[in-house]
Amino acid sequence: MSTYGIAKRLDMDYAQAVEKVTEALKGEGFGVITSIDVKATMKAKLGRDFRPYVILGACNPNLAWEALNSEADVGLLLPCNVVVEEAEGGGSRVAAIDPEAMLSVTGRDDLKELAKDVKARLNRAIQNCG
Repeated sequence: MSTYGIAKRLDMDYAQAVEKVTEALKGEGFGVITSIDVKATMKAKLGRDFRPYVILGACNPNLAWEALNSEADVGLLLPCNVVVEEAEGGGSRVAAIDPEAMLSVTGRDDLKELAKDVKARLNRAIQNCG
């Protein structure tokens, strides 16, 4: 895994994983405000096949409010992307952006605690997927 993400392999099929991840995010106060079906997009735009793969834009409104009131340009880093994909060899994989790594690009010390909170919530959601 990269240094800018949190990931876990899931022992369930892709469709079930998307459902579980969405519910786990909801349990941590996140809503999914965007959903990009990468497989369908690659087929439609490039005519190429890709494994089942979705990018979910997860947003916790209270935490987003806090971040945006600290600096409007933080919106460039929102929402938090969470990927669910069919894993090679069976099962699925979920990964989320590391908010501490993402928000570190701002150079703002006042956002560090917020980033830790978001990371803890995303990590709990991923761990609670199964």
